[in-house]
Amino acid sequence: MKKLPQISEAEFEVMKVIWKYAPISTNEVTDKLTKSTNWSPKTIQTMLKRLVTKKALTYEKQSRVFVYTPLVDEAEYIRQESNSFLNRYYNGNIVSMVTSFLESDKLSKTELDNLRHLLSDSHK
Repeated sequence: MKKLPQISEAEFEVMKVIWKYAPISTNEVTDKLTKSTNWSPKTIQTMLKRLVTKKALTYEKQSRVFVYTPLVDEAEYIRQESNSFLNRYYNGNIVSMVTSFLESDKLSKTELDNLRHLLSDSHK
């Protein structure tokens, strides 16, 4: 697995918009994020620049507009972060993690049924 860039929580919010709507212009990203956050357009532009520097995004200039495209695959990034979380908090032991969620009643009946279904299907 290739090493993916470290992305802050705020930068991840920007990436979610890019992953969903790419290719997307600076103005479109700003419009979407100012509706869901209290960030200024300048803050959003700074995060876009950082993500380009980190090689999470690329852009091209179309007339006078910058249009962004992800360089990092969303599913691959989430897999890496999930593994990092699992290793950091549960020493890589997924049973410990699920046990923790079960003991704290964090899983609904529907989620438990989905887990049972996934586990039974994985052994076929």
